[in-house]
Amino acid sequence: MPSKPCDPLQKQGYQFFSKKSTAALKPCLWCKRALQGGEMCYKHQFYGIASHRCVQMTPTLRCNQRCLFCWRSFEHEPFEEEECPPEIILAGIHRLQKKALAGYNAVLDNNVTEERWQEALDPKHVAISLSGEPTLYSRLPELIDLFNRNGNTTFLVSNGTNPGMLEKCNPFQMYISLDAPDQQTYRSVCRPLGDTWEDVQDSLHHLRSRRSAVRITLVKGLNNIAPEKYAAILQDAGAGYVEIKGYMYLGYSRNRLARENMPEHDEVRLFAEKIARACDYQIADENRLSRVVMMERTT
Repeated sequence: MPSKPCDPLQKQGYQFFSKKSTAALKPCLWCKRALQGGEMCYKHQFYGIASHRCVQMTPTLRCNQRCLFCWRSFEHEPFEEEECPPEIILAGIHRLQKKALAGYNAVLDNNVTEERWQEALDPKHVAISLSGEPTLYSRLPELIDLFNRNGNTTFLVSNGTNPGMLEKCNPFQMYISLDAPDQQTYRSVCRPLGDTWEDVQDSLHHLRSRRSAVRITLVKGLNNIAPEKYAAILQDAGAGYVEIKGYMYLGYSRNRLARENMPEHDEVRLFAEKIARACDYQIADENRLSRVVMMERTT
């Protein structure tokens, strides 16, 4: 099994691809709900992604930020002895996804049809977004290329601190997080381990030529300020989509923040409207349950 610091994560349902690495997958809540015939996540509403056919994974749990709103534990950060080769990750996707969803098969759960179960065992989408910062994995471009050749739709979610690595990656859609309107807020909310604000800006500037989205996690009382500054950054970035999502009071973030830091959907919508008035984006869709508003580039 993985090294001992991974034990708390295994108890949370993480499936590790190798004994010495922190490459892992874990089906999200929406994957399990969709498998049981329930609602799919907002990515289905916005982009047509079937949640029960989506794998949530990461090639590494290492991260170079300590965001206050992150649901993961910094106290139990696992040690990684070596990186997991891309071919091992690709080969393990089906086996580990099946193991993680074992309790949701058509025999054990009456809400799961045999058709949906078989579809879940043949995932089409890979969201590289579980935890950690994937650009710290040195073979990320190779891994994404393997997924692409395998017929998977890849979604890469990054904090944008490693623009050189992102330039080498060719996912179906690239997400860059923008969780502050200025450097001071970035340092206090995202708590980077280095001076990476300008690196984030560089990553954002390269989005115009890609299928891309910017993700803003809105934390009430911390970064829900200066919408005109967010708008100016987004205008220069030129991503096709912007997702403004309310912080959710979950996991280990509850040790750092209060329930009052979680904005209501109407507050997220109002902030999105203020951003839209100051740049070339318009609100295209929203999902109240997930407290997320999606904006689309108009020019």
